[in-house]
Amino acid sequence: MSVRDLNLPQREPSRGELPSRVTIWEVGPRDGLQNEQTVVGLGTKLEFLDRLAAAGLGTLEATSFVHPKWVPQLADADDLLAKLDRRENVRYPVLVPNERGLDRALALGVESIAIFGSATETFARKNLNRSFDEQFAMFEPVVRRARHEGLEVRAYLSMCFGDPWEGAVAVDQVVTAGRRLLDMGCFQLSLGDTIGVATPGHVEAVLGAFDDVTRLAVHFHDTYGQALSNTLAALRAGVTTVDSSAGGLGGCPYAKAATGNLATEDLVWMLDGLGIDHGVDLDALVRTSAWMAQQLGRPSPSRVVKALTGG
Repeated sequence: MSVRDLNLPQREPSRGELPSRVTIWEVGPRDGLQNEQTVVGLGTKLEFLDRLAAAGLGTLEATSFVHPKWVPQLADADDLLAKLDRRENVRYPVLVPNERGLDRALALGVESIAIFGSATETFARKNLNRSFDEQFAMFEPVVRRARHEGLEVRAYLSMCFGDPWEGAVAVDQVVTAGRRLLDMGCFQLSLGDTIGVATPGHVEAVLGAFDDVTRLAVHFHDTYGQALSNTLAALRAGVTTVDSSAGGLGGCPYAKAATGNLATEDLVWMLDGLGIDHGVDLDALVRTSAWMAQQLGRPSPSRVVKALTGG
């Protein structure tokens, strides 16, 4: 079912107000599953990726090369990539924390990677065991080598709207960190509301402080139920890439207050209502998330999945 099936009124985006198309950066297979209490089997992960690709999602963040001690749910990253049936015209980025991770990515033929930085000192130390400045020194050779090998590199920046240890995060601090990552050669910077405290006005302020919004993406968690409204604010500010997770899976193993990511189904429903293209088959996506919820043994957090499956 879609907005059109219900004959609900839609609006055409006004020039300069909303984009005509949005790229959905699907993070469920990595950011979603990494926060599960139980380890999901390799076969289930491979089927999940294949179902998501069949639903029309063109970017699927497949896994992460973090040490299994820290994220045991993704300890099968090498096996997953070796057995992954990569579809044509689908991007399968992998999170790479350091040069050792890059070595593994290169050996497995990865073409797109992401690095994961912090806008705050405390989270950089807790997540990366580096100071705020030291994290950039760690990332620089990774980005340089990856680009030399022809890989595209995306940067995540966490704690952009609030930090559970430091509280409010100054906008200029976010911009400074973000620019350092972009200046390294990352093609895109994803601004993360890691603990889900952002509001639309805050989103507008952060995005408005950057010189080039076209190189930005947004990554919202739904702790306070603001993920969709924050996304709409970002779209109106000129952002055209939105991170989301099928079925609303995910959280953050280093920030226990964080709930799941923005659900891809909820995002698609809103985009349909706004007349914005995205290329995703909502029915196929809902079936996929309902299937994954069965594998995990709990209901999907996505409101759209619940509405369209009767629970």
